Amino acid sequence: MNLANQMRHVPRRPRGVLIAVMLLASLLVASLLALQAHRTFLHHRATAERVLRDYARLAASRFALRTGANLYYMAAWPPMEALLHTQASAPAAPLPRPERLASGLKPYAAAVLKLARYTFRLDLATGHLETSGGAPSTAERAWLRDTLPAHARFVYQPEEHLAMIVARAAGVPHAVMYTGKDQAGALRTLVGLDVDPKAFEPFYTMGAEKQPLLPRPLTGGVVFDSLMSVVVTSADGAKLYHSPVQYAATFSARDTVEAMMGGMQVAVALRPELASKLVIGGLPQSRLPLLLGALGLTAGLIVTALVQLRREYELARLRTDFVSGVSHELRTPLAQIRMFSETLLLGRVRSEEEGRRSLEIIDQESRRLTHLVENLLHFSRSERQVTRLSPARAPLAPLVQEALEGFAPLAGARGVRLRSELAEGVVAPVDAEAFRQMLLNLLDNAVKYGPPGQVVTVGLAAGDQRARIWVDDQGPGIPPADRERVWDRFWRLERDRGSAVAGTGIGLAVVRELVALHGGRAWAEDGQNATLPAGARGVRFVIELPLEPSPRVAGQPDSLSSVPA
Repeated sequence: MNLANQMRHVPRRPRGVLIAVMLLASLLVASLLALQAHRTFLHHRATAERVLRDYARLAASRFALRTGANLYYMAAWPPMEALLHTQASAPAAPLPRPERLASGLKPYAAAVLKLARYTFRLDLATGHLETSGGAPSTAERAWLRDTLPAHARFVYQPEEHLAMIVARAAGVPHAVMYTGKDQAGALRTLVGLDVDPKAFEPFYTMGAEKQPLLPRPLTGGVVFDSLMSVVVTSADGAKLYHSPVQYAATFSARDTVEAMMGGMQVAVALRPELASKLVIGGLPQSRLPLLLGALGLTAGLIVTALVQLRREYELARLRTDFVSGVSHELRTPLAQIRMFSETLLLGRVRSEEEGRRSLEIIDQESRRLTHLVENLLHFSRSERQVTRLSPARAPLAPLVQEALEGFAPLAGARGVRLRSELAEGVVAPVDAEAFRQMLLNLLDNAVKYGPPGQVVTVGLAAGDQRARIWVDDQGPGIPPADRERVWDRFWRLERDRGSAVAGTGIGLAVVRELVALHGGRAWAEDGQNATLPAGARGVRFVIELPLEPSPRVAGQPDSLSSVPA
């Protein structure tokens, strides 16, 4: 097995698989890190929200306690104390009207009496109800007789001497504050006031400066209305008060004023925009878009790396095939040259005709080697991007004829007949050596992949300010889907890869590059050879060159034909 075949069978794929696995593992690690980062964010976010809800619960609890204290000491107890001073609890004593109790009270207590409807006295033993001031409706009187005894038995605390009922009766909100008269250790008589609950509105915010709902160092001195919103409802759901500004219930809590002072429900909602002030470091912000973007970028880079790795291995395989093909191409003519030169040197020829035949074979194989080396040199220059041309106006027909004559021995070795259809007088700016190499590559391709004994036709014509050169063969043709790829380096048709036909895979690539340097173009199309044998499709390779110098050619130096490899 020669060196080229050994290189072709070197097991390189496991290393590529290892690199691919490592890249995919990196993507997996990046995904796990992104997932962990998002989970950490969710945990921190949940902790911060829990803290904010705790603050809301603290604010609701403080608001309920403060409201209960304000109602007891400032709204209910002063009128009740004034009512007791009138001896209203005595059965025979007259009941004073509400407005008569305001004398001597502080303004905020007197303001409550302005919204008082009537005073009342209820005998718990007999159920007798007396009122003074406004006259309650029959439904309201029935409600008082039914509600007060039960409330006094289960809620009223004798040591506090005060209780309050806040509820609706006959569709009207009532705030009933009362106290009781003990006889023999038991309540016998209840006296009190029926007040419109609107009278309590000033007491919900009273003392807010001295008793803030949240610690001042935490809120930074933010005023109450800008910090949170409050809604107060009675036990049966009637709304009694709400702060002027209401915030979303994102971070909210509920609490209840003590039952003795009406059992009202309190709902507090923190302002969401102030969450960063209430939580150290602020409310964590989601990094999910950034994480997804970084993960997507990582995935894109890894996919790009995998594609590039695949291309690199494909290129390495093609280069291995290229080396193998070059080795085969070099070995065959060298073996022929060596064999026939040894035959001549050792005097083993049996006739002058046999000696001449040996010299012809040596000449043919030398031409083949020269052609192959020229392709390799140009390929080396093109990879280093140092290819240069020296175009000069010249008639193309003589150049084509010269190339045909030079290639004739190689064609004759396979029994291939060359014919030409050349138009005279076609003049174009070309580099003679490059033009010859293009034709030789096309002819070599036609002879190599066509059948022995075929006719290869070379044509030359001019039109539309362009010269057209074509080479027709009688081979199996090229499928339309592959006619563009045959110009790629190292690429060969699938049917030729396992065949005995040797090739480097760079001949047509050299042709297209030289044509492009001349400002022209090259392509393949269906063969148009009139003498195609049965079953052959043929292919025509066409070169178009401008009859006038193109800007790309005109800008190249005229004195330099090529840069040595």
